[in-house]
Formats: sequence, structure tokens, C-alpha cells
Amino acid sequence: MLKRLFLVVLLFSPAAAWALYKPIRVLAPQLVVGVSCATENICTDDTARFGEAERLYNDALKFVVSSVASIEKHPRVIFCTTEACFHSFGFIKSSANTVGVIGIVISPRGWNQTYLRHEMIHHIQAERMGMYKQWRSPEWFKEGMAYSLSKDSRKNLAEPFQQYRARFEEWYQSVDKERLWDEAINL
Repeated sequence: MLKRLFLVVLLFSPAAAWALYKPIRVLAPQLVVGVSCATENICTDDTARFGEAERLYNDALKFVVSSVASIEKHPRVIFCTTEACFHSFGFIKSSANTVGVIGIVISPRGWNQTYLRHEMIHHIQAERMGMYKQWRSPEWFKEGMAYSLSKDSRKNLAEPFQQYRARFEEWYQSVDKERLWDEAINL
């Protein structure tokens, strides 16, 4: 009896994860209705906009690698043109979300360099610090770094993000850039 229960749980765990934790869908976005992937790393729910998505992706990647840090594994980015697509990955209010080192989901409101750079910085944080340490790091560090180093052009962000950016920039000035990630892990 116990063996059968274990087998049932084992067989249905992926299905349960897919149904209950929607961000996991970033692993196989083409299984989400209407989403297709032109490349391993660029997916969208509107194939007519693949070219635009590819330009945004390549420009953001180039910026982040040259000004923040190299990326070990380029993130998969799902560019949603509809709220329904964005919601199918479990996100509602934000303009974009990063799912650890698995990938990034961009909402219809997030199709621009600032949002994509911001999320790629979160991807780098997860790569360099590990997903658990990045998740447990202070909000001022995670969000402050992403707003600051993405060169977000908004002079004033909504609070608490303005304070996060200011605190990160103050901290960043005092850190040896060669030891940035070591220092970040120890926050």
C-alpha cells in the first residue's frame, strides 16, 4: 500500500507542481497555450513580435554583461503581449518577474530595456549568490541593485524602491567591486 502511494505521489508531483506553482511553467513555456519559442531563450505569445523581442533581449543582455557581470546561462525570457499570458505564469500586478535562474516573464507593460535589464540583474544575482541566498538577501540589495545598475531613468521611484536604490548605491560605493558577490552573499 505504501509503495503504491509513493508511486502515485511521484507520478503526479510534476503535474501538481505545474498546476499549483505556475512560475514553474517557465521551464516549458511552449506548453502554455499560445506561447511559442523562436529560440531556446526567446518565447512570446505573438509570433509577429519575435523580432522586437529578440532586439530587446540582445540589447539588454549586452548592456547587463558589459556593465554588471557576465551571465553563465543566458535566461529564457517569455515576452507576453497579453495579460492572460502573463497571468498563466502566476503573475498579476508586476510588469516583469524573474524565476530564479530558470527564466523571466515580461508582461505587456514590460516590453522595454529598463524592465528587461532589471530582471536580468535579478537573474545574475541568483546565479552568483545561489537562489536561496538571493531570495534571503535584503530587499534593499536585491531591488536597489536592479534599479540602480539597470540605469532606470526614473528620477523618483515609488517607495520603498527609491530608498532601496539609494541604500544600494551608498553600499555599492563602499564595496571593492572585485569582491562584490562575496560581499553580497554576506549581507
